Amino acid sequence: MTAHYQVHGDVAVITLDNPPVNGLGLSTRQAIAQGLDRANDDPAVRAIVLTGAGKAFSGGADIKEFGSPKAYQDPNLLSVILAVEHSAKPVVAAIHSVCMGGGLELALGAHYRIAAPGTKVALPEVKLGLIPGAGGTQRLPRVIGVEAALNMIVSGEPVPSELLAALPGQKLFDRMAQSAQTLLDEALALAREVAERHADGSPLPLVRHLPCRHPQGDAYFQFARNMVGAQAKHYPAPLKCIDAVQAATTKRFDDGMAFERETFVNLMNTPVCIALRHIFVAERATSKIADVPEDTPQRDIRSVAVIGAGTMGSGISINFLNIGLPVTILETKQEALDRGVAHIRSVYEGQVKKGKLKPEQAEQRLGLLRTTLSYDDIRDADIVIEAVFEDMEVKRQVFERLDAVMKPGAILATNTSTLDVNKIASFTKRPQDVIGTHFFSPANVMKLLEVVRGAATAKDVLATVMALGKKIKKTCVVSGVCDGFIGNRMIEQYSRQAGFLLEEGCTPEQVDRAIEKFGFAMGPFRMGDLAGNDVGWYIRKRRYVEKPHLRYSKVADRLCEMGRFGQKTGAGWYDYQPGKRDAIPSPVVNQMIADYRKELGITPRQISDEEIVQRLVFALVNEGAHILEEKIAVRASDIDMVYLTGYGFPAWRGGPMHYAEQYGLFNVMQAMKRFAKNPHDDANFWQPAPLIARLVAEGKGFAAV
Repeated sequence: MTAHYQVHGDVAVITLDNPPVNGLGLSTRQAIAQGLDRANDDPAVRAIVLTGAGKAFSGGADIKEFGSPKAYQDPNLLSVILAVEHSAKPVVAAIHSVCMGGGLELALGAHYRIAAPGTKVALPEVKLGLIPGAGGTQRLPRVIGVEAALNMIVSGEPVPSELLAALPGQKLFDRMAQSAQTLLDEALALAREVAERHADGSPLPLVRHLPCRHPQGDAYFQFARNMVGAQAKHYPAPLKCIDAVQAATTKRFDDGMAFERETFVNLMNTPVCIALRHIFVAERATSKIADVPEDTPQRDIRSVAVIGAGTMGSGISINFLNIGLPVTILETKQEALDRGVAHIRSVYEGQVKKGKLKPEQAEQRLGLLRTTLSYDDIRDADIVIEAVFEDMEVKRQVFERLDAVMKPGAILATNTSTLDVNKIASFTKRPQDVIGTHFFSPANVMKLLEVVRGAATAKDVLATVMALGKKIKKTCVVSGVCDGFIGNRMIEQYSRQAGFLLEEGCTPEQVDRAIEKFGFAMGPFRMGDLAGNDVGWYIRKRRYVEKPHLRYSKVADRLCEMGRFGQKTGAGWYDYQPGKRDAIPSPVVNQMIADYRKELGITPRQISDEEIVQRLVFALVNEGAHILEEKIAVRASDIDMVYLTGYGFPAWRGGPMHYAEQYGLFNVMQAMKRFAKNPHDDANFWQPAPLIARLVAEGKGFAAV
């Protein structure tokens, strides 16, 4: 059972107990239904309290059953809510901590509700490409008003119970408890009070019987559609939420419920919903490491040191200052330290101006920051993160020094984006303490953190860094050691294809426009200008020595030889006006590309947007399949999370590996075979990864790996 039944005098208490958030899986639903029957059959019981154990009332659907037949097996959630409504004895929902999704819909079926302060209340289904499917769109507008309900349903964001309780005329909560600790006692008192009130047989109140109207009617809902439609063009669910809430104002309750359910079912199998549900599960899976169980002991992290005060080092430092950890930044020159501190201060000042931080909060965080020019001042830090120039000799000098001064048990982390973490670990006598922490720029903003596990990295080090990453609100993805890890190894093939497309007839703006229309936040050439084209140039120079057999277009080298490094120099693949970031197509660059084509003897051809997108995206997929086969990535969904949180892949497409599965791996493989016949492309690269060929032959997808 995942719900407990106890009798407190004349009140039965049904307590959901399905950690971590009391998900409403089949066994929980069965236990609730059985508890209701038991209470109604017991003449000594006068009322029923429904509550949740632990740190939630209920977070809604059980993710372990997500999308499975169990989610719909009787009693389904609609049936359980109906049983609550039909209870002959009053049911009081005692809400605390988390009351979301199906949990809120369940509470709305109760006759009375009491909430503890600080409860997070939400209907977040829209974030999964759905609308609430168990009456949320029909009941919530009846208890807090149409506009407040629509805002909650369309955004999916949690709202504190105190704010909801303060809404004029709200009927969501019949009472606010003094605290979470007193909630049960106050719920029992309320249950006895309402039992006495209805002792004469008077009907129990039901949300479904409350009126639901908006004074502006159709005009208001059209306004809402105009506002939401502009922001959600790739997502059908937000507009469907509006349709369902409008139905609550125009239809009989049962007809509105039928409309909601039909809309919910229709959305369930849309590509967007499938992609967003994939992301929901994938994000939670990133923390699961087969040989590092959740109860692995962790090292105590009370202080952080960062080597390097540049843009990356200062950004990394902000993450830890934000969670109250003292940070010491080490540099070789005072001027560099001063610039780093100035950058950190400017970030906090900007947040204060935008109202995201109070001035005293900013000063409190800055008060945790220390700077030094001496390694001796960081020797007692629990973790040190190196963020210096991407050069192995520079890394060697830093790690040899760290090995000499850091206390035993300190974690030594490198922020390298491409270099061999095992080699870096070999510069120390403690390789078990060395790990890669590849932050993405700007490090205080980007969600992705690639956690690179070296051959000798200790399990407790990996567990500690994964937990620390979660505390600083990063999506942490474990990567094995290889050149570029997951993200940059794949983006290199993407970038190679972008260069070949220029050689064959595209302009930078055509390539960027096609992939941005597909949904990327930024095309490869605008991305290069933002990051700095000299960064890629440096890596390519290393590649020419290390991998002379690998062909690159030399167009990007020519661009850098012209000094066009991107936005920082006012010119890159595009031209930029002073103080502006608008990318203006450059006649100079387009002429340079045309001249280079002539040197190669290539006659430019018209290239469709479809070919551009497929070559760029399937380049990611093919390299991702190699990475998966080599066990650099734990699972295909981890690769998707890297691209969704670090490289701007469109969320509604679910990540490159998910997209390839939805497109059909057979179709992907056929496209690769076509690209391999292109004399100006890299035929060797376009040989489908053995994993893809095997999965196609077996009729399976990446999830089977």
